Amino acid sequence: MPFPVVDNRRLDVVRLQEELGTSVLAVKENRGDTYVMVQRDAIVDALALLRDDPELNYEYFAECLGVDYLTWPHARDLDTRFEVIYNLYSVEHGERLFLKVGTNEGEPIPTAKHIYLGAEYPEKEIADLFGIVFEGNELVGERFMLPDDWVGFPLRKDVGLGGEDVVFHEGTTGPAVEDLMMPHAGESFEGRTGSEDVGGR
Repeated sequence: MPFPVVDNRRLDVVRLQEELGTSVLAVKENRGDTYVMVQRDAIVDALALLRDDPELNYEYFAECLGVDYLTWPHARDLDTRFEVIYNLYSVEHGERLFLKVGTNEGEPIPTAKHIYLGAEYPEKEIADLFGIVFEGNELVGERFMLPDDWVGFPLRKDVGLGGEDVVFHEGTTGPAVEDLMMPHAGESFEGRTGSEDVGGR
């Protein structure tokens, strides 16, 4: 059963705002999902409240992931380079909630692994790929996903792409408009399968 709505706010959001006060920075709805922006030092309290409150019962930690907004030119939810997004689910209520925490280079985030055991490896993955430090769940002396001799953090936006240019249509690099508009077998253009014209079938 979904949460009751209190003053046009979901019960989980109301509880977070009551318990954490100004540590809840903002609440945003996007495409049917609710995002709560939380101060970095309050994330453990927020997660514990959502898990332990019997009326909320967010017992399932789906994932957490990192984002680097270094080159993002549009408006953002938090004024930091990095965000860590926690995806929680209440099986009892059929509700999902996202918590977002912002951080910058050298600002550790408290680990959530003692609240949700399932957070341990995703935090290590974020640390390995973005260089975001989780206090209490640090990578010590070795990489988690990458080879131990890997230098840098490959999912940061300031890392060069490397690789080699591939020549596509008429000597230009990248797909040409003509390439993108050509029907290929199995694709639908104007109600046809494309295989009739391309494959001769």
